[in-house]
Amino acid sequence: MNLRDLQYVVAVAEEGHFGHASERCHVSQPALSGQIKKLEDRLGVQLFERTNRRVAVTPIGAEVVEKARRLLLIADEITDAAAAYADPLAGSLRFGTIPTIGPYLLPSILRPLKEALPKTQLTLSEDFTHELERKLCSGDIDVAITATVPKESGLDEIPLYDEPFLVAFPEGHPLDTKSNVDVTTLDSSELLLLKDGHCLSDQVARLCGLTRSNGVRGVDTQSSSLETIVGLVAAGAGITFLPSSMIGANGAPRPGITVRQATNEAAHRRVRMIFRETFPKRALLAAMSSVIMEHLPSGVTAL
Repeated sequence: MNLRDLQYVVAVAEEGHFGHASERCHVSQPALSGQIKKLEDRLGVQLFERTNRRVAVTPIGAEVVEKARRLLLIADEITDAAAAYADPLAGSLRFGTIPTIGPYLLPSILRPLKEALPKTQLTLSEDFTHELERKLCSGDIDVAITATVPKESGLDEIPLYDEPFLVAFPEGHPLDTKSNVDVTTLDSSELLLLKDGHCLSDQVARLCGLTRSNGVRGVDTQSSSLETIVGLVAAGAGITFLPSSMIGANGAPRPGITVRQATNEAAHRRVRMIFRETFPKRALLAAMSSVIMEHLPSGVTAL
């Protein structure tokens, strides 16, 4: 058994097709099929059910595929560890963010990161927190910027900054008294939240003592974009919470909206960098976090 055989097995499982798997692995289909058949004979089990229409993973095949993924990840980490020893700040770094952080943090840090780490090739992606954690554990990305304590085991973190939540409402709204806002007194029927899956919505609901099922009675936007929520607020459809980095130095995200600080001590989120405990490029992560700390967006507090 060798790593190449494991790569073939994982490719077939993920593609569901021997031809597509062979293209992905840059090998002929007969060669790939032959290697997998030899592996099945060596193990004494059938990994895949083959028909003219589809390829299905057997129960034992699923177990083998999962272990193969872990072994391939370890092999990649061995290669990364050797590369990091040769040049700790060189190589690739796959970097994920959540949608309520990326648009407001990345513009302030991308150029400084490129200048400080010229040998590092950054690949950026955006996803929900639970998907970023899953991708970290599977080795699909190397590091992520999130705003909740990691739930998956085997992940470590570097705290970066605290970010206040701001209350946004239409100009002329009864809240528009030039005073800061106690969020526990808000009318939940006016509250606009992002769709399920966004940690910002969960944090805001907990802050206000609400849940979608028993507390939030306003417009169910199912929006995945803060920009859409802001547009609804400007149109008078309700009120919302925004991360302070979205506001920046302008004081309001767009005309027709008033923004106020929340008086509540818990009205903030802690933003952190998360990564696998086994990730070998710790010097690169330290350098990256230093750059981020030096170029934070407006309105946040460095840790």
